[in-house]
Amino acid sequence: MRGVALAVSVVVRYRKAVTYGVHALLAALETSGVEHELRLGTTPEETAGHITACRADRVLVLWSFYSPDAEAMAAELATVRSLSGGRGLHIAGGVHATAEPQQVIDAGWDLAGIGEGESTIVSLVRALQRDEPLTSVPGLAIKDGDGVALRTRPAPQLPLDAFPSFVHRNGPIEITRGCRYTCRFCQTPFMFGGQFRHRSVASVREHVREMAARGLRDVRFITPTSLSYGSPGPDPDLDKVEELLAGVKEELPANGRVFFGSFPSEVRPEHVTPEAMRLLRRYVANDNLIIGAQSGSDRVLAASGRGHDTSPVRDAVRIAVEHGFRPNVDFIFGMPGEGEEDQAQSLKLASDLAELGARIHTHTFMPLPGTPWRDAEPAFIPLTTRSELDRLAQRGDAYGHWRRQEEHAARLAETAKAYPRRTRRRRTG
Repeated sequence: MRGVALAVSVVVRYRKAVTYGVHALLAALETSGVEHELRLGTTPEETAGHITACRADRVLVLWSFYSPDAEAMAAELATVRSLSGGRGLHIAGGVHATAEPQQVIDAGWDLAGIGEGESTIVSLVRALQRDEPLTSVPGLAIKDGDGVALRTRPAPQLPLDAFPSFVHRNGPIEITRGCRYTCRFCQTPFMFGGQFRHRSVASVREHVREMAARGLRDVRFITPTSLSYGSPGPDPDLDKVEELLAGVKEELPANGRVFFGSFPSEVRPEHVTPEAMRLLRRYVANDNLIIGAQSGSDRVLAASGRGHDTSPVRDAVRIAVEHGFRPNVDFIFGMPGEGEEDQAQSLKLASDLAELGARIHTHTFMPLPGTPWRDAEPAFIPLTTRSELDRLAQRGDAYGHWRRQEEHAARLAETAKAYPRRTRRRRTG
């Protein structure tokens, strides 16, 4: 069939938890001009049904998941393979596949996507159409005859303007990728790089125009740190932030709303200043801000590479409340090396912030793959800490799924032991 393009169907195991990343991949594929059929499976059974119904020469099945979901997704993969008679080339992407390609291959996927997926998915579909070797596709891990995950050449990290954030779908607009704050517990800077890459205001405005044309009036953003938009370094560039927000407002109808610094993004505490809050009040509709404190212990904050101590956290909550925002403040309990005194300091700070008007979003440390603390032992969380967290929740001052995250942490620790960091890594070609 040399010279004749093979037909390719793309089936997505479509899950609410990872829609933002999947939409970015599908947008890149749709705007690439590469011919393909697209089907979305919202359950394992529906996904298998799509695979068996496809009449294309090749069927590519896309999976994306976070590290805590890896075990459950492997079980789903086995179900889908069984129901579809083993048809399809299955690829897992996202932060977990990037960090643990060998584990993903061993769990049953044919391929693992490494790093940013836009260039990889376009090249992969094109290679399947042309019947070219998959070793020519950048950003993959492919199982060799010995079962070792071989890596192809890295996929390029392109400017955000190179691809749309989504196409024909409602969703937040990714305005920044990468993060210069290399917190030791966070996967973002270690997958996307330790520098900011910002989407241009012109590109954001184009997205908003398309959204408004479809009757949508609410705009939200994806960014690791909202007030870093437009800045290459640690200090906010409020002129750039205002250019962004003013431009978005100009593209929206009169009843349009802009949400900035609230889910699915956050604000660093040292960026919360009276000037910044006055700027946000002029443009945004949200009445809350997500602020990352992470710990009430200066010692733990320093060990985690957070880049600030506790003093700006108190200031941030006070300033935000004074300007009409309710802060939702993230805390992580059980970080490596954390002792009872550190936890007591976190509980004291959390209680003080609640008195000022904040809500506390409680988390448990998870040793996430790809981070410097992948192999770190979570600290013990004693009954006294647990009881105080429950008391804060009962008062309505705290919320979160820290107990569930504690279970995830235990499973991740077991996986880390099974796959030491020095697992064999070879590159193709």
